[in-house]
Amino acid sequence: MIKNIQNASCAFLRNIDLVCFSHLRWGFVYQRPQHLLSRFSNYTRVFFIEEPMYHDAPDKLHISESDKNVFVVVPYLTNGTTHKDAVAKQKKLVDSLFSLMEISNYFIWYYTPMALSFSDHLTPQLTVYDCMDELAAFKFAPKELKDNEKKLLSIADVVFTGGHSIYEAKKHSHTNIHSFPSSIDKQHFGIARKKTKDPVDQADIPHPRLGFFGVIDERMDINLIGEMADAKPDWHFVIIGPVVKIDPATLPNNSNIHYLGGKSYKELPSYIANWDVALIPFAINESTKYISPTKTPEYLAAGKQVVSTPIKDVIAPYGDNNLVYIGSTTEEFIKHSETILSKKRNKDWLDKVDNFLEGNSWERTWSQMVRHIENILETNQSTRKKEKLYV
Repeated sequence: MIKNIQNASCAFLRNIDLVCFSHLRWGFVYQRPQHLLSRFSNYTRVFFIEEPMYHDAPDKLHISESDKNVFVVVPYLTNGTTHKDAVAKQKKLVDSLFSLMEISNYFIWYYTPMALSFSDHLTPQLTVYDCMDELAAFKFAPKELKDNEKKLLSIADVVFTGGHSIYEAKKHSHTNIHSFPSSIDKQHFGIARKKTKDPVDQADIPHPRLGFFGVIDERMDINLIGEMADAKPDWHFVIIGPVVKIDPATLPNNSNIHYLGGKSYKELPSYIANWDVALIPFAINESTKYISPTKTPEYLAAGKQVVSTPIKDVIAPYGDNNLVYIGSTTEEFIKHSETILSKKRNKDWLDKVDNFLEGNSWERTWSQMVRHIENILETNQSTRKKEKLYV
């Protein structure tokens, strides 16, 4: 265990490990899990257990220390393994992890309810469900997901949600549920407000540039981007991020649309710094009904004006506070973008953004979550002591 605890309020983490089950991979896109769990790793060990990979070899467990005290755990299963056998094999591999790494006192942090099928035999001090998305609405979601989530909600000690709309949808499902919308690293994205060198693969793209970064999947309105590119051939659209769950061949291939692929979290400010407009072109469908895009405050922290489709958690609070333009059609997106392009950088608007974002940080979100966890652990310990007195 990690012995040097500088922050007294986190002293309880000294003797307890964090075991996380996630549907996302640690090295994929740096987002909510990485922001939160990396902060726990400053105090204790974090085991980030990913979904299995399949290969032509015997089952194995691959453990790597990605960052200090963050152990990324990937189960490798033999090709052809049935779903039923995969559950049994993952349970066995998880048990071997606990034995190998001497994990005895721990709490569990779930991002995916699907992991419950091979981890419900574990005996954590506490169970956290960080419900960052409505996974059941995503493309290729397992049919068992909803039932597994009901079970997880029945055993979780505390539930966090990734936005207000998903909180409203689930607030009656648990007695200890809290909304923690997207936070930001203002200092990191604030780099974009300074003149930074244009990355090589973006340097030759003409202005005006309208940019987007994020995962390119069924949540993105690719037709909206294509229609804007058709209508404004002198505008250039910079699209940053991996393409998943959709056929890349279905993406519009206009000469003024530039797909630059995935970039590291560290690289993002240098790209955003050289954009003229930031876009949130999400489709309005079941998969986006409850999302709270982290990129909204990140774009704003970077000093960029934003045009977004009417996503609930963007309208409130960003649209309602006139910090983000909301457009439902291609014509409205173009109109709002033209408005932004016609304006010079506005100090009053930036001051308004900064005042709104004041206090919004991943550090603050993490600290508030830690307090909930500590309170539950203290209550549980007190209850166990009382039970012993009556034995």
